[in-house]
Amino acid sequence: MWEILVPTEKRLPPVGANKFYTTRYHRVWDAKVREITGGLTILTPAKGQWVSPDGETFIERMIPVRIVATRDQIEKIIGVTLEYYDQLAVLCYKISDEVILRSRNA
Repeated sequence: MWEILVPTEKRLPPVGANKFYTTRYHRVWDAKVREITGGLTILTPAKGQWVSPDGETFIERMIPVRIVATRDQIEKIIGVTLEYYDQLAVLCYKISDEVILRSRNA
């Protein structure tokens, strides 16, 4: 199981445009992830702060998203996220390498 942080703010919003991603925009990314893995769990946004290698401080709300995926699948999701959200970097980390998904027999 992996967790990836999805941005809430656009890196370079067009002049006069909203700097935040809309829920509708996020739903397209959600669908891309579901297409790759079959599902995801979207958590409540959290406040993130970090300093880039050039010394610029970034402070923004990030959306933690948990995904059960293989290494290849999560690598694909990271690539999709970098492009879709026009990010310079994306943080993704393994939460667990043991996941139990049990279905109820009908």
